[in-house]
Amino acid sequence: MSENNQSKVTAPSITRRAGGETVCSIGFFDGVHRGHKYLVRQVLDEARERGARSLLVTFDRHPRSLFAPATAPQLLTSHAEKMELLRQTGVDDVCVLDFNHTLAALTARDFMVEVLQQMGVTTLVIGYDHHFGRPQGETFEDYAAYGRELGIDVVQARELEGGHVSSSAIRRALSEGRVELAAELLGRPYTWAGRVVHGYGIGRRLGFPTANLEADEPQKMLPGSGAYAVHAEDLGSNDTSSAISHPTRKPGMLNIGCRPTLGNGSDVSVEVHLFDTHADLYGHRLRLTFAAHLRSEQRFTDEQALANQLAHDAEAAREILSAQK
Repeated sequence: MSENNQSKVTAPSITRRAGGETVCSIGFFDGVHRGHKYLVRQVLDEARERGARSLLVTFDRHPRSLFAPATAPQLLTSHAEKMELLRQTGVDDVCVLDFNHTLAALTARDFMVEVLQQMGVTTLVIGYDHHFGRPQGETFEDYAAYGRELGIDVVQARELEGGHVSSSAIRRALSEGRVELAAELLGRPYTWAGRVVHGYGIGRRLGFPTANLEADEPQKMLPGSGAYAVHAEDLGSNDTSSAISHPTRKPGMLNIGCRPTLGNGSDVSVEVHLFDTHADLYGHRLRLTFAAHLRSEQRFTDEQALANQLAHDAEAAREILSAQK
């Protein structure tokens, strides 16, 4: 750490085996995609071979959000989703660090001294093409040299066979509406949640009443404009008495866009039509699972032409979702 920065990073305590080893990897892990899971499997393998505990170190926010919030990427998982997915991998501990200016000022070697050593890390598994600490142009060989000096065995993880998987590639697929490709890269379908708010009632007039959704997590990425086949789960409202612990999946179709036929301007709306459902959902939270992209957003000559297209969309969505039961 630089001499003029007197702040210290306090490493969160983790459960340790007395005198034992800890195998660790570091990352933001947004999306906990197939590449991340392959890295975690290697951490688990190293821990098993060494009779050690397994640990993942992550951060409470994307690093770019600290220095350039306007350029920070939208997220593939909320913090709660990410933590649950990481725990499901079977690691012994997940440590979340507050990514602040003090932490960001640490060089890689500083980080190993002030964070990893304090947590008892004895083996560090570095992901493919991953860097940590304040950039100083280090290579894997530099990290390994720091490790030899500090008593930390630094291991380079293998890349996932079949091609590199990254959070940025998944975001690109989602922005293009390619939810099937995003699901392939994630290893699971993409989900998004929102609260049902009052709309304009136009969908009902067209014969396809919709629930208008407002994002639960504004930082979480919404796929690109277009129509989609989705499964929806009613999570209830924030009132614990109405929360639903085991929601049932319901088929539906979703439209994301500016509704050009209806003169919606530049406002993006998210509207889901649930098949064969007539419940009052205002105030409820819905979790959507994207199954397939149906078509891109387009302008129709009039409302009747739009209604005809919605009928075609509904037929296509029912067929796709029925096959996925």
